Amino acid sequence: MKKDIIQKFIYQLVSTLFVLPIYKFLFKGHLVGRENIPQKDPFIMVSNHGSLLDPPLLGHALGRNISFMAKEELFKIPILGLVIKACGAYPVKRGIADKNTIKTACKKLSNDNCIGIFIDGTRQKNGLVNKPKQGAALIAFKNQKLLLPVAIINSHRLIRFKFFIPLFSKIVIKVGKPVEPPQSSSKDDLNSVTMHLQTNINNLIG
Repeated sequence: MKKDIIQKFIYQLVSTLFVLPIYKFLFKGHLVGRENIPQKDPFIMVSNHGSLLDPPLLGHALGRNISFMAKEELFKIPILGLVIKACGAYPVKRGIADKNTIKTACKKLSNDNCIGIFIDGTRQKNGLVNKPKQGAALIAFKNQKLLLPVAIINSHRLIRFKFFIPLFSKIVIKVGKPVEPPQSSSKDDLNSVTMHLQTNINNLIG
């Protein structure tokens, strides 16, 4: 319990001191659909992925303490690794079925923490959901938690240069209505919910 309190304090500190200025002033961040965010119960946030800044930007904008899966290589980077670990991120081995990662995600949900999953598993150059994985749907079934589709717009092109002058894109985050977990762990049910999430997120992106 004490560890969770400390982690949440660090999360809020980082969000307020570091992420807020970047989100609001650098990228003119704007949130649409706040009314769709569950305020008490834990949920699984599912989003598209365009930038390494997506986790802190999404966590700050949604106003909930969200623990993200992060590729294990990031935890080896000095300072960054310490920060993301302190904020509740947990490592995932990209490209393989990692039972330990799923177990960690389930444990966080059972402790009333929200988790965040980038449904493609890696960044996409066009900013859309292209080849969604079924991990989010499986975790939702195992824990019977709502899935929250979220679109982060322009994160795949945060900074452009014109005559060597940096131009920062406006970040818009759109939150869709929560999606019920699959009725079973069958491939058909997992695929159906996964495709539904893909459609919802891409429709939010427009």
